[in-house]
Amino acid sequence: MAAPKTLFYDGFWKNNPIFVQVLGICSTLAVTNLLANTLFMCFGLVFSTAMSSLTISLLRNYIPDRIRMIVQVLIIATFVMMVDILIKATAPDIHRFIGPYVGLIITNCIIMGRAEAFAMQNPPGASFVDGIAMGLGYSMVLIFIAAIREPLGFGTLLGCKLPALHLWWHQWTIMVMAPGAFFMLGLLSWFARARLIPKGKG
Repeated sequence: MAAPKTLFYDGFWKNNPIFVQVLGICSTLAVTNLLANTLFMCFGLVFSTAMSSLTISLLRNYIPDRIRMIVQVLIIATFVMMVDILIKATAPDIHRFIGPYVGLIITNCIIMGRAEAFAMQNPPGASFVDGIAMGLGYSMVLIFIAAIREPLGFGTLLGCKLPALHLWWHQWTIMVMAPGAFFMLGLLSWFARARLIPKGKG
């Protein structure tokens, strides 16, 4: 079994779910126009991925093979519902916007893939680290994109106006629309794969 540091690096960067595996693109495009929405979405995915991987790993020897996918979805759905209720209770305005996408975490390829490919084959500690790393790797990309799209599209960051930006920048409406997200994701993925991720290791 690989060391926790190796597992974390693998999930966070070497096999980053967006740059390398190209997973979870729907929410990448949908919630990154405002940084606050992105932070809540990232919290939901990190929590759900880590706790689901841990729980599935703890139960892996007791789950009948023929119903394992049903059990995995049930476990994931339980944690996603907890996140959904928490966001709705603490930030109802944000929940109105990202609520449908929080629910989609249940079928997110990242969380389902790690449950089947890693948590069902590895001990709880390693599965928990893998879940956190994958969630944070995903979150890093979303937060970076949102931190660019919101100022360029709205002239704000976390809802606060940026006076210096308003002096010389005319709001770029396309950056708060889906094409702007595609544009940012494409540029960021190209740069990461071409310049940052070692060749033959992604």
